[in-house]
Amino acid sequence: MTYKATLEWMYAQLPMYQQKGKLAYTAKLDNSIAFSKHLNSPEKKFKSVHVAGTNGKGSSSHMLASVLQEAGYKVGLYTSPHLKDFRERIRINGKPVARSFVVKFMEENRDFLSLNKLSFFEMTVGMAFDFFAKNRIDIAIVEVGLGGRLDSTNIITPEVSLITNIGYDHQDILGNTLEEIAHEKAGIIKEGVPVVISEYQEETAAVFKTLAKKNGAKIVFASETIVRSPKVVLLGNYQSKNSKGVLAVFRELKGFTITNKHLKSGFAKVVENTGLLGRWQILKNNPKVICDTAHNWDGLTLVIKQLQEEKYKTLHIILGFVKDKNLDTILPLFPIEAVYYFCSPRISRGLDADLLRAKATNFGLGGKVYSSVKNAYKAALRNANGTDLIFIGGSTFIVAEAL
Repeated sequence: MTYKATLEWMYAQLPMYQQKGKLAYTAKLDNSIAFSKHLNSPEKKFKSVHVAGTNGKGSSSHMLASVLQEAGYKVGLYTSPHLKDFRERIRINGKPVARSFVVKFMEENRDFLSLNKLSFFEMTVGMAFDFFAKNRIDIAIVEVGLGGRLDSTNIITPEVSLITNIGYDHQDILGNTLEEIAHEKAGIIKEGVPVVISEYQEETAAVFKTLAKKNGAKIVFASETIVRSPKVVLLGNYQSKNSKGVLAVFRELKGFTITNKHLKSGFAKVVENTGLLGRWQILKNNPKVICDTAHNWDGLTLVIKQLQEEKYKTLHIILGFVKDKNLDTILPLFPIEAVYYFCSPRISRGLDADLLRAKATNFGLGGKVYSSVKNAYKAALRNANGTDLIFIGGSTFIVAEAL
């Protein structure tokens, strides 16, 4: 099969969370454990850092990988979802997994995957771990897909665990309170493995302390212990919180030599080293166009605050969401004075743009509905002049289509 046909088979076999939402979520590790055994336990053949959290886990994962690459290590990086190409999920020293490996892996394991009905995410986690083991990496940075306790990645025993931030997202799966959500994220805490919490939050600190104590794991709250960290080239004011968590991880990571020089250069070359996309990314100037994948209350609060610090004559916002978002809490965050271009991502979970516009009107947000992200983007570019600002966001999938 070709690479394209292989991906189509993967997407079609079983529901994919990004496409179907809760219906595709597998709330157990049985399949991941069985697949690992089938693959001869590849996750036991390399060291790792496990990264969970509501916001910031992707950026933090890329920062960790970049610094380790600058220190001369062979670094695997597993993240999700992808924005442009499936291969973004699986990288070694910034280079995406080869198409030929994806095709061969699926051909060799298709009978097992079909018989055991693995989800899209379960099969890609197995693929990543197998790829890392076969390439004899020094260490992998493994980002949790959703939650932590029952996430498919949670079969690893890392050197350090990192939990970035706890906010309201995926409540239909993870729980309706910050404490419940924190409990799911804290499921990555392993016996005797130090855990770093990037941001101290009063509502969740006790959850982490309790589970760390139960597992005999050292716990570090980075925001309380790290005063200053090297400058991060990644744009976005929120990266200062992420960088403190990353720096604290390196203080706990044993067996790897990381100097201040490595930290400085790694933080400065994140995009160059790892190919990170969609975090306060400037797509063009004149007019300035910025996109960001923030998609929940906590993330959007920070992004919109930073938007309001930008200088512009008129703000144009291309906006779309998936169906499971609580718009009553999210839409009040957006500025009334902006011009809105309402659209829907091309997935079954995408929120209908007409419904979004109707809801947005209740909060004083005015604009037109467009049939696609592409058309919304074109309209914004036509309407904006050189002193205006265009922002694209609300959903990872809106940003992916804009890219």
